[in-house]
Amino acid sequence: MSEPNVIAASDVTIEYPAHSVSASHTAVKGFTLTVAPGEIVGLVGSSGSGKSTLAQIISGQAALLSGREPAPRIVGGSLEVLGVELRGLRRSKAAKLALGVGYVPQDAGTRLTSNMTVAELVAEPLLLRDKRFDRHEAGLRAATLVDALLLPVGTMVKQPHELSSGQRQRVAVARGLIQQPPLLIADEPTAGIDVSVRGTVVDVIAAAQRARGAAALIVSHDLDALRRSVDRVAVIHEGVVVGLGPIDEVLADPHHPFVAGLAEAAAHPDPYDEIDPPADDGANDERSTR
Repeated sequence: MSEPNVIAASDVTIEYPAHSVSASHTAVKGFTLTVAPGEIVGLVGSSGSGKSTLAQIISGQAALLSGREPAPRIVGGSLEVLGVELRGLRRSKAAKLALGVGYVPQDAGTRLTSNMTVAELVAEPLLLRDKRFDRHEAGLRAATLVDALLLPVGTMVKQPHELSSGQRQRVAVARGLIQQPPLLIADEPTAGIDVSVRGTVVDVIAAAQRARGAAALIVSHDLDALRRSVDRVAVIHEGVVVGLGPIDEVLADPHHPFVAGLAEAAAHPDPYDEIDPPADDGANDERSTR
């Protein structure tokens, strides 16, 4: 008997409620996707297509936002993650779900605690979850991930302000992986990272999850980085999946104008043009610190 999908989304509609002077806003409408255990799926779309909203919802983080923040909510369809229905999810159950879902938010490298070392930052999620977790084992796991992400060993004793933006982002990726979650949601994990290293970051995420039969959903604007490691890519446009399958197959036979545009861009790449570029790619800063 096959294992149940770790993500099962059917005709999902997500809305941001009215807040302050802003009216309610539908960010995703009609999203459908399944992700099987051990599967690595890329999620691609233009800015404003709902990618980050989906990452926030699927990870359970949206349900943990305080009442002061305009949190997105599911208002239509069904979305199960690790067997838990997320529509109407209560905060207490969301906190329990978060223990099984790793989450690397967009620009995660900018959110690192400033007065902690990299070794402390990467190991922290393990020790927060289990205060009795062996600290030596936690340190070994952290060092292994830092090395896999091509960060120098000396990085372990540095604080975030001593690192480039790309290095900080890789530290954030290590934090997301260290608990060895059955599902990892990574929202633009290569943002701010030098183009020469982006593929390696996606490789490490995919390899770490596959080695344990775990799954990942990787939101990215970088098709080349995804091509190396994902099993399938889901292309979304205005919150709806308009292309699904192995990257090369999706691009070779586009059934939607947006996918056709991606295929054209992939065939004639412009080094200065990205689907959804990060605010600061940090490439020069990244090179200067290696």
